[in-house]
Amino acid sequence: MPSTFRPLSIPQAAIIVALGVAASTSASAQSQLQTQVTPQMRSEARAVMQACRADYDRLCNNVAPGGGRILACLQSHAGQLTSACAQTLPRAQALRDSAVSAGVAPK
Repeated sequence: MPSTFRPLSIPQAAIIVALGVAASTSASAQSQLQTQVTPQMRSEARAVMQACRADYDRLCNNVAPGGGRILACLQSHAGQLTSACAQTLPRAQALRDSAVSAGVAPK
């Protein structure tokens, strides 16, 4: 059964992949997040998304976005990831940790 994966905007990609923020995050938290996400963070989020898209489709497409669940799923399949995705996950975790520390992502 083919996956119906929709392209995401840069802020959504940063939220879902790199930062793992739930799609249901309150509007004020999303607004706060968008003001705290730097162009460099967006660029890094894009790199993670590009590097891990095939791994996500193959290993984690049944995981609901938010709360770091996709990142946790990818990390739980570390031995099955492409090398490109595996190399980006530490930075993805650091971006998520920064968002949690800033109070714009759930713990």
